[in-house]
Amino acid sequence: MALSACSRTYDVVVAGGGTGGTAAAIEAARGGARTLVVEEGTWLGGVLTSAGVSAVDGNYRLRGGIFGEFTDSLAARYGGYDALRSGWVSNILFNPRVGAGIFSGIAEESGVEVKFETTVTGIVRKKGSGDWMLRLSDGSRVKARILVDGTELGDVARSAGAEALDDGRTVQDMTYVAVLKEYDHDVLMEMPEGYDAEFYRNCCLNPLAEDIDGNNPKGQKLWSPEQMLSYGRLPDGYIMLNWPIYGNDYYVDYLALTPGERSEAFRLAKSHTLGFVYFIQHDLGYTRIGVADDVFPTADGLPFYPYFREARRIAGRDTMTVDAARHPYSYDLYMRAVAVGDYPVDHHHYANSGWRELSHLGFGSIPSFSVPLGVVIPVSVEDLLVADKAVSVDWEMNGAVRLQPVLLGLGQAAGALAAIAAHSGRHPSEVPVEEVQSVLLDHGCYLLPFLDLKPGEQGFRELQERGIRGEVRGIGRTVGWANETWVNLPVNN
Repeated sequence: MALSACSRTYDVVVAGGGTGGTAAAIEAARGGARTLVVEEGTWLGGVLTSAGVSAVDGNYRLRGGIFGEFTDSLAARYGGYDALRSGWVSNILFNPRVGAGIFSGIAEESGVEVKFETTVTGIVRKKGSGDWMLRLSDGSRVKARILVDGTELGDVARSAGAEALDDGRTVQDMTYVAVLKEYDHDVLMEMPEGYDAEFYRNCCLNPLAEDIDGNNPKGQKLWSPEQMLSYGRLPDGYIMLNWPIYGNDYYVDYLALTPGERSEAFRLAKSHTLGFVYFIQHDLGYTRIGVADDVFPTADGLPFYPYFREARRIAGRDTMTVDAARHPYSYDLYMRAVAVGDYPVDHHHYANSGWRELSHLGFGSIPSFSVPLGVVIPVSVEDLLVADKAVSVDWEMNGAVRLQPVLLGLGQAAGALAAIAAHSGRHPSEVPVEEVQSVLLDHGCYLLPFLDLKPGEQGFRELQERGIRGEVRGIGRTVGWANETWVNLPVNN
């Protein structure tokens, strides 16, 4: 494929304004790189906004970098962090439209250029210079020194030649989230295609459910309908419907499908979610609760795309594993740390007919953890980085790394690396990790999940630097859903 030399030139092009892609673009632009985001929808933020998963899981006490900047903006918008605890699982909830506006504002202030409703349709390397030449769906062409895949599924990295990390495991369930609201009148919807109440009757305590000692047939706790709906209650009263218990989780091996097959699968997943809303209205009696008509700018009021818990992961220069999370000092990955997480290994497989063989993965315990820079750098292609769920983590560990705060952290690291490489004329693989870590510390990021000191507090940077040099070590422990690591474990904590 030949592309004309008539094109706009950028230091960094981020293909996909996903969660990590958005952070990568913001950080690259702040690093002085001329940066373009090419996004298929009309919002930035990915999982947090475009997919509607506006309940943040994990990292509540590890709010640093762009993640901390985003959550501080949410707190300012809603009247403080206490106002963000409107559900009963996550500590930070918000309206996806509000989140998209915040990301858009941060990106604009940082100097990021964005092409919305646009995708990358062709990728080649320019002979001689090695720059990327990209054909876009709007007919334009752009040239990039560094290409960053910020897509949901890692399709751009695959097209650019990145080798896949194939560990032969089953893809997790996806979810077509819905944001609902309570109207002042009945909003009963018509029965959607393929509706079957059997799919949903065990979602909560109700007359149709099979109550097996307070659990459903898959051993999941039966909550009341009110608890089911209030789980995702947003600060402004909307309801985020992302319910894995006989709810709107949906299984299909979407990574193995062609684009046409994916579109059909996503249509069926959407119908499955609408069936859940129908069940809530007709069988649970919430006749005034329906899909919000003022959140997503889509014809049906649903998000731009489903919540994908898994992507086509690359083979990177580092690969993060569950064992490395559980035993960090048995490996040297912590020395190259650039992002942190504290959520358990959370796998969703109950919508899969083979769930029994995978059910042990439901909530695997690990301490809080760090992720090394090499997971964003493919082993097989230079000048390409990955900034979302397609990073190099093993199948099991993906259950913890896929969470939104970790993706923001990894995206910020990828953006810092991209800017350094573009300005210095080096390949990303040639940039010492210490240079990236220094920039991240300058910007208030956690490298290691030490809870002893927060960004901005005296001694924070020194503690982080000593930690990545191995001069001090953290003590990790599992504490429910919010796992911890301390250098000096608090007494009576």
